Parts: sequence; structure tokens; C-alpha cells
Amino acid sequence: MSCMPTFFRRNLLFVLLLISQAGHVLASDLLPGVNVQSLLLLAKEHNPDFAAMRHEATAADARVLPAGALGNPRFRMELQDITRSGQQSPALFPSDTGSTFYSFTQDLPWAGKRDLRRDIAAQDAQAAQGRIQQTWSDLVLNIKTLFAQRYLIKATERLVGENLDLMLQLEKVLQVRYAGGLAAQQDITRIHVEHTGMRVELAALAGEWRQTQSRLNALLARPFDTPLAEPEQLPALPEPARLKFTELAERLRQGNPQLAVESARLHSAQKNRDLSLKNRYPDFTVGINAMQRQGVVNEWGLMLELNVPIQGDVLRDQERESQAMLAAAQARQEAALNQALADLSDKLIALEAARQTAHLMTYSLLPQAELTWRAALAGYENGKADFASLLDAQRQIRQARLGQLKAQVDAQTRLAEIERLLGEE
Repeated sequence: MSCMPTFFRRNLLFVLLLISQAGHVLASDLLPGVNVQSLLLLAKEHNPDFAAMRHEATAADARVLPAGALGNPRFRMELQDITRSGQQSPALFPSDTGSTFYSFTQDLPWAGKRDLRRDIAAQDAQAAQGRIQQTWSDLVLNIKTLFAQRYLIKATERLVGENLDLMLQLEKVLQVRYAGGLAAQQDITRIHVEHTGMRVELAALAGEWRQTQSRLNALLARPFDTPLAEPEQLPALPEPARLKFTELAERLRQGNPQLAVESARLHSAQKNRDLSLKNRYPDFTVGINAMQRQGVVNEWGLMLELNVPIQGDVLRDQERESQAMLAAAQARQEAALNQALADLSDKLIALEAARQTAHLMTYSLLPQAELTWRAALAGYENGKADFASLLDAQRQIRQARLGQLKAQVDAQTRLAEIERLLGEE
């Protein structure tokens, strides 16, 4: 019986330990940043630039209907002979004046102008939708780039930490050999320099980690010091067969946000040119009027008014302006397409180079560096190699692993840039 309380205490401590660990894991899972999608969901909801573009697009949509609508009609009332030829004081009621003139008028543009104005506003709304997609593509690129950088920083920290542990173990061996007269003093100094260099590198990586956290939080509209989870892994790269230039170029023409904006601007310029040609024809004002005398409406009339477009020089300059703007829009669209295709080719080449670099690092350079390390370690233990050779071999492994990580992250960045050009993942 005396052992029961101890048994229960041990079980209770064990259960509490499990609960605390589970709570820690759960809290870590709730933090965004484990994967890219968790960051993108927050950005779509909270990023102020993206929200501003959506509000501007809503405003542009709301301008379409008013652009093609008729103006409000006008009502006019004129009190005439308010003193009745000097027989009374001035009167302000229609029944007390000599006569009252009423008119009700409506402006009517030339046929087709309202449709053109509505089409121009619709193209502006379409351009606003393209700017939304463009803002989102830029935002996705920034988030994916920062995510890849954070993955690289943490992976590099682990790599440097592993090497630092290895150096500490080697230092213990070196101290024993030095005490036995089998190692030189400069070897002790050399390994201390390695320790210091690694600690400096870890301090720099910690600073870079905080910087990326601050930049990501700024994109998510959160306080700069809000915690973010560590990235788990990089997304898988698509197969090379899915990255053919001809196929992606066609998708780029269909989905590139900048091309969508330029296309809408081009159509808007075409409609503006057509509208300037319509200005050669007059706009009308029609109306109905009535005359009231001594409280009785006894005269009715109809009214037609039009403007006379006789300023030919002004009209021709307006037409030349709209034609020049149309040519400029065509040139901008062509330039945007050429630049996008050139960027696509450049990013595809860079992605393939990064993929090949990562493959060579993984399956060629890293195995060779590990063989060199084992050979140098065996030689040092047998007295056939000096400590400098051992450190050089260890640096080769670290550089190979770091090169592998950088190539993988570079490939992710190039893929994100390609997705930005395509306007899709």
C-alpha cells in the first residue's frame, strides 16, 4: 500500500507531461507559416493592397451603368409680369402673376454615344479586375519567396548546428591528442576559429529569420513581431514535361494579369476613338413647355435644341488624340507580351539550371564530399593526414549541403516567378 502514492504520482507526472507536449504541438500547428497555403489564406483576407484593389474594382463596376445612362431631366419655371404692368406689388405665386412659363427638357446624345461610354466604363472595370489579379500574383510571389527563404534559413541553421556539434566533438579528440603530443597548438587555434565562424553565422541567420518574419507579417497586416511557424518542407516541383515553353507561352497569353490589363486598355482606347468620331454629330435637347395665365394653362409647346459641331479643328485634334492613344495602347500591349515571353523563357532556363544544380549536388558532389571526409578522418586517425585536411573536408560537405539547399530554394523562387507570369499555380 505504501507504494501506491508513488505509483500514482509518477503516472500523474507522465500524463501532465503528455498534455503539455500535446498543447505545445497544437499551439505550433495553429501558427501560420508551416506551409505556403496558410500564409496565402491570411494574405487574401488581410493584405491591405489586395483589399484596396478589390474596392477599386467594385467602384469601377459601379461606374458602368451611370456611364451609359441619360442625364437627369430639367424642369424650369419662369414667373412673367410679376407686377401685372405695375398694378400690384411683385408676386411669387403663379396665379398672382401675369403669366407663368413651365418647361421640362431632356438631353439626348447622338445615337451610339451612350453605348460607347458604357463600353469604355466596362473596359475600365475589366482593367480593374486585371489589376486585382496582378496585385494578387505579386503578393503570392513575395510570400512564396519569403517562405522559401525562411526554409533555407532554418535548414542552414540546422546544418551549421550539426557542424558545430561535430567541431565540439573533434575539439575533445584534439585536446586528448594534444595532451599526448599528437596534435599541434595551431590545430587548437584553427578549430577555435571554426567555432567562432559558425557562431557568427548562426547569429546572422537569427537576424535574417527575424527580418523575414517582419516582412511576412507586414504582408499579412499583422504586428511585426507576431510569431510564425517554421516551414516544414518545400512544395514539390512540377515534372519537366509540364514546363515546356510553347505550352506555357499559350497559357501566359490567356492568363497573364498585365496582358489582361493592357488588353482592356486597348479596347477602351478603341471605344474612345469611336466616340471621338461620333462627336462630329450633334447632341439634342428635347422638351415640352406650357404657359399659364391667371391660373389656367392655355398654351402648350414642343422644343428641340441641338449643338452645332462646327469647330472642325477641335474635332480633328480630338480624333488625332484618340488615334494616338489607340496606337500607344497597341504598342504597350505588344511590349508587355514580348517582355512577358522573354521573362518566361528566362525563368524556365533558371529553373532548369537550379534543378540540375540540386541534382548534381545531391547525387554527385555531396557523396564525393562525404567520401573525402571519411578518407580525411581515417588518415588523421592514422597520422597520415593533418588536421587542416580534415577541416577542409568538413567544409566541403557543408558547402555541398548548403549548395543543395540554395539550389532547391532557387528553383522554388523561379517557379513562383513563372506562376506570377501565368497568373496561376
